[in-house]
Amino acid sequence: MLLFNKKKKEDDENILPVFPKEIFSAGVLELKDIIAPAALQVNPNNLRLGDKLTRTFFVFSYPRFLSTNWFSPVINMDKVFDISIFIHPIDTSDVLRKLQKKVAEVQSQIHMREEKGLVRDPVLDTAYQDVEDLRDKLQQAQERLFSLGLYITIYSDTMDELNSSEKEIKSILESKLVYIKPALFEQIDGLESTLPLGSDKLQVHSKMNSSPLSSLFPFVSSDLTSNKGILYGINRHNNSLVLFDRFSMENYNSVTFAKAGAGKSYATKLEILRSLMLGTDVIVIDVEKEYEYLAEAVDGRYFNISISSKHHINPFDLPMPREDEAPADVLRSHVINLIGLFRIIMGGLTQEEDSVLDRAITETYASRDITADSDFSNTAPPILSDLELVLASMKGAESMAEKLKKYTQGTWSSFINQPSNVDIDRNLIVFSIRDMEDELRPVAMYIIIHFVWNTIRRQLKKRLLVVDEAWWIMKSPDGASFLTHIAKRARKYYLGVATITQDVGDFLSSPYGSPIINNSSIQLLLKQSPTAVDTLQEIFKLTDEEKFLLLESDVGEGIFFAGTKHVAIKIISSYTEDQIITSNPEQILMIKKAKEELKNG
Repeated sequence: MLLFNKKKKEDDENILPVFPKEIFSAGVLELKDIIAPAALQVNPNNLRLGDKLTRTFFVFSYPRFLSTNWFSPVINMDKVFDISIFIHPIDTSDVLRKLQKKVAEVQSQIHMREEKGLVRDPVLDTAYQDVEDLRDKLQQAQERLFSLGLYITIYSDTMDELNSSEKEIKSILESKLVYIKPALFEQIDGLESTLPLGSDKLQVHSKMNSSPLSSLFPFVSSDLTSNKGILYGINRHNNSLVLFDRFSMENYNSVTFAKAGAGKSYATKLEILRSLMLGTDVIVIDVEKEYEYLAEAVDGRYFNISISSKHHINPFDLPMPREDEAPADVLRSHVINLIGLFRIIMGGLTQEEDSVLDRAITETYASRDITADSDFSNTAPPILSDLELVLASMKGAESMAEKLKKYTQGTWSSFINQPSNVDIDRNLIVFSIRDMEDELRPVAMYIIIHFVWNTIRRQLKKRLLVVDEAWWIMKSPDGASFLTHIAKRARKYYLGVATITQDVGDFLSSPYGSPIINNSSIQLLLKQSPTAVDTLQEIFKLTDEEKFLLLESDVGEGIFFAGTKHVAIKIISSYTEDQIITSNPEQILMIKKAKEELKNG
C-alpha cells in the first residue's frame, strides 16, 4: 500500500508517494524468512512444506508393561523424522487423593460382583493390584507420576513414501502394544509440537509413573554411550554420542580395517589426540609420515628411522627385570625374540641354524658379562658386530655371519649396528619408517615394536601402541607371531594395541590375523572395497545390510564394535582438531603455506 499526502493548494493535483518507516522495515530480510519454506499447504492429515510432505502422530495407548529399549527400533529407523517427548510432573498429593477414590471405586465393583455370585473379574483384580502398588510407591517416594505427550512427525517426498513410513512405524509400535493416530485437522499444531520450540500444542497426554517413563529415554538405543572415555563419533541412526573407554574392556586392543582414503588414519589420530587429554601415553609406528605434525602440535617426539637416520635402536638392548621377574627369564625371553628378528633378516632359518644362533646370541651376551646369573641393569649391551664375530668363529655358522655383513659392514650397517640413542620420555612418541626401503620395513617394524615392548615392561602405565599399516609386519610369520604375542600379553602391562591396515587380504591370510582380531575388544570397520567386504562379512558375522552400509559409506563412516555391541558410526572432529590431524593434501599445503607466511612476517 502507498500512502499519499497533498502538498500545497497550488499543487493539489501533484500527489507524491510517502514511504513510512514501517513499510521500509517490512522489506528487511530476517532469519525466519530464510528458513521458512517457500509454501505451506494444510491438509486434514498432512502438510506440504515446500517440496516435502509431513504427517504428525501422537501416541494414545500404552501396554501395562513397557520394557527397556522399546522405543529404539523407531529411533534407529533410517528415515527423516522428528520426535518430541513432553513430560509434565503431577503433584503427588493430588494423585494420592484421586487414587484413593479410584481404589474405593474398584473395591466397590469387586464386592458387588461377589455379592451377586459372579465369577471373579481378572481385569478388576489386576487394576486393584496396580493402583495399590502405585499408591505404596508414591507414598514412599519411590515413584512419581507424570503426564506424558509423545509426538512423531515424519517427512517424505511423495505421498506413497509418507504412507509407507506410517505403516512401518505403526507396525513396529503395535507389535509392542503401543498405538498411534495421526493428528487429524491438527497437523499445524502437531508440527509445532515437534519443532525445537518446547511448545506442546497437541496436549494429548497419558499418565505414566517414573519406571516405564525411563524406558522412553531417547539415547537408550545407543549401547556405546558411557559415563567416561573419549568421543569416537556419533551414532548414524539416532545422532547420539559414541562415548567409550577402551580401558574398560576385558582387553584394551583394537583393529581398524578400511580401504585407502576411507579415513582410518584420521580416526586414529583423533583418538590419539583425545586420549592424550585423558592422560594416556601413545606410541605410534608411522608408515607414511602422517603423524609428524600431530607430534609437533602436542610437544611429542618424532623419530625418523631409516638407513641414513641419526636415530638408532639397538635390538640387543635388554629390558630391566621388574620386581616380580627373574633376570634369567627376562634374558631367555629376549633371546627368543631376537631369534625371531634374525629369521626375518635372513629369510628363514633351518633347525640347525636356529640352534647355532641361539648359542651364538647367548655367547655374545656373555662376552659383555651378561648372563642369567648376573646383574645386567647397568651393563652396556652388545651390538650386531659382536654377534657377527661370534658367528664367524663357530662351526656351521659361516653362512649366517656372511649374511650379517650387509648389516654390519655394507650398505645397511648404519641401520641397526649402533647403540640406541632414542629417548621416549614424552606423552606422544612417533617412529616413522616412511623413508625405510621396502625390503627393510618388516625388520624395522619388528625392532621398533621390540624396543617399545621392552620399555613398556619397565613401568606400569596407561599406554596405547598404534601399529599403522600392520600388514607390513604381518607379511613375516615371525613378525606376525611377535605382534600377536604382544596383543595377548598387553593387558597385564596396561597397554592397548591398535592395529590398523588397509590390506585386509594380506592381514587375514596370515595364520595370526584372526588371533589378533579375537584378542581385540574394539573393531572399527570403515568404507570397504567390494573385493574385501565379503571376507569381513564372514569374519565379523555382518548382516547383508551392514555389508552394504560399509560399501556405501562416505569417508569417516562405518561400523564401530565394542565387545558384542556395535553401532553405525560417523567420525566427527572440531575445526581445531581437524587442522591438527588432517591427511588431506590440499589442507596440508594450505597449512604449510600459512606457517611460512607467518614465519616470514
